[in-house]
Parts: sequence; C-alpha cells; structure tokens
Amino acid sequence: MLLEKIKDLAAAFSSEVIAHRRHLHQYPELSFQEIATRKYVADTLSAYGIPHEHGIAQTGVVALIQGRNPDSKTIALRADMDALPIQEANRTAYRSKHDGVMHACGHDVHTASLLGTAKILYDIRHELEGSIKLIFQPGEEKLPGGASIMIREGVLEAPKPAVILGQHVHPPLEVGKIGLCPGPYMASSDELYMTVSGKGGHGALPQDCVDPILITAHILTALQQIVSRNANPTLPTVLTFGKIESEGGATNVIPNRVHLMGTFRTMDEEWRYEAHRRMLKMATGIAESMEGQCELRIEVGYPVLYNDPALTEQARQDAAAYLGAENVVELPIRMTAEDFAYYSQQLPACFYRLGTGNPEKGIIAPIHTDTFDVDENCLRLSTGLMAWLAVNELKRETV
Repeated sequence: MLLEKIKDLAAAFSSEVIAHRRHLHQYPELSFQEIATRKYVADTLSAYGIPHEHGIAQTGVVALIQGRNPDSKTIALRADMDALPIQEANRTAYRSKHDGVMHACGHDVHTASLLGTAKILYDIRHELEGSIKLIFQPGEEKLPGGASIMIREGVLEAPKPAVILGQHVHPPLEVGKIGLCPGPYMASSDELYMTVSGKGGHGALPQDCVDPILITAHILTALQQIVSRNANPTLPTVLTFGKIESEGGATNVIPNRVHLMGTFRTMDEEWRYEAHRRMLKMATGIAESMEGQCELRIEVGYPVLYNDPALTEQARQDAAAYLGAENVVELPIRMTAEDFAYYSQQLPACFYRLGTGNPEKGIIAPIHTDTFDVDENCLRLSTGLMAWLAVNELKRETV
C-alpha cells in the first residue's frame, strides 16, 4: 500500500532530514543572499539523482521529478530558504554560526522537509502519474518577494503546474498536527512611508510655527477612521504605524519634519487599492489644511494568500488519512503575510500549517523571536505528508 510505503520512507529518511535542517540552521543566509544554501540544496538533489536547475531568481533552485506519463499533469511543491536578521539566543548544538542571522521563521525546516519529500517521491517515481516540480525559493522575507521574481522568470511554466502546495511551521500547533484554512487565509501587506513637513521653532511660540507633530497626530487619528468606517467588517483590515521620529525636536523645540513607517493589511484586494487612494487623499488634505505638507509613499507588497477551497478540502481529507482526522484542524485567518500568495493568485493553491510546538519540551517560542525552535519530530511527519498530498493530487483530474 502506497500510504504505508511513504510512511516507511519518511521514517527511514528522518535522521537525514534532521541533519539537513540542522546544517541549514547553523548556516542561515538573508534574503537573496542564499548562495551557500542554494549550493547545499543543489548538491543534495544531485546526490539523490534528481534533475534540477539553479540560478532562477539568482539563488533559487527548481527540480523536476517525472513519473509515468510525465506530461499528463504537473503539480508544484514550494519551500522558502531565507533567514532573518536576528541574533539567536538558543544554546543548542546546531545554533546559528552567523552572527546576527537566524532561521527564526522555520525556513530551514521548510527546505529540509522538501528535500526529504523529494527523496521519497524520487524513490517511488515509477508509481506516479505525471510530474512534480520542486521550488526552492529565495527571499520570502523581503520585498518584492522571491516568489514574484521566480514567477516572472518562468517557474510556473515549462511545465505548467496545475496546482501548488506549500507549508509553514506553526509553534502554537503541537507537533503531529497540521492546520488548514480554505479561502482567504493571509493578508496582503503594503509598506507605508510618510513624511510630514511644517515649520519648526520655539516650543513656547507655536503661533510662529507649523507643527508637524500636531499635524501627524491628526493624520494618524483620521487614517484609522478609514479602517473603522470604510472597510468591510467581514474582511479584516489592519493599519499600523510602527515607527515615528522627528528631525530634531526637544521639550521646547518644534521640529521641521516627522517621518513615519507603517504597514497596511487587508483580506480584500479590491478594497486594498481603494484604501490606498483614500489614505493618500486624506493625509495630504489634512496636512495642507493645517498649512503643512505630507508625502505618503505606499510600497505595494504581497497580495492576499488565497487557499483554493476545493484543493484545500482535498488536502484536508488526504491529511486525515495520513495523520488521523483528530490531527487535522481548521485555522482562523491571519493578518500576517506570505509571498506564497503570489502563487495563489496564479493557480489553485493550498498553504497549510505544520505543528512544531511541544510545551513539555519547552518548545513554545513564536516565529521571528531569538528563541524560536521546533520539535524535530515534525520533519518525519512533514516529508511524508507532503509526498502523500502530492501523490494524491497527481491522481485527480484537473478541473
């Protein structure tokens, strides 16, 4: 039975996959700098005998596993490879050897897992119908996102996948479980850069000044009304400014300019761009009405990540067969963002969460923190599960 065979292979390869993960964790590389990571992935695929090419999006790697009738259907599996600019605080034997760089988002797990999945699928390739494209992607953590570049450079062509699957570590979910969410799952993410200009002077003589701090306060309050009064309440919207600083200023000094940085996120692509228009109009209008000026630059980031409902339901059923229904949970939407969303805008996609937490072992730290780690038992599950999902999806007729 193929299910049991995949489970046996996942168990047999688990120590090797853990070794991949620990190596990658020790040698993390920032977005679009994954040179050694690319070489490690390519060398591993070569050792497995899996055909591949590298250089797409500079540091990306793409492999293709062909079964019987390779042109009948192709599906894609994706893993991201980049790390974050965080100094690791863990004291494990496999802690980062690169100061100030850490795999704090689990991309080492994703990459190692896809290598293990690749080995399983290559071993059973003669039992597969169609082809499986493996996408090892750089730069998920940094705009414009490696996914957008890989798509632009043709990763979804020759052959063209019918669907794409991806996974992401999830510390709140205990190891042994996965979570899915059909439909809109993760938010779009745009970066806001604002400069409010006025006329500085003595803090005791505001009548002689145009106070950019006061103007900024009015703008910030007004912009939040766009969320509370204009956004669709059934599709969440978040507007947050995380950094505000003035050029100079003191207890008795009004500065000339104030600089702000923020993020705008929503689950509705149409509303997203309408909100951009409203923010620009409101911010500049308020500043001008108070005799100041406002420049607002909106850097458009990742789109909404949409999980195709039919594909996600099939993945849920397949995962239940592999893990047991009690270990497959439904997750709520998240206002965090992921550049896998670019793929989901191009073809049916399913992005699911891999449980990596273990409170009994003290493995509870969230992603993007300096103490993040995973229960490595997740790697035995993740490799076999993704292989099982791929095998089943190849069998299905494309609608």
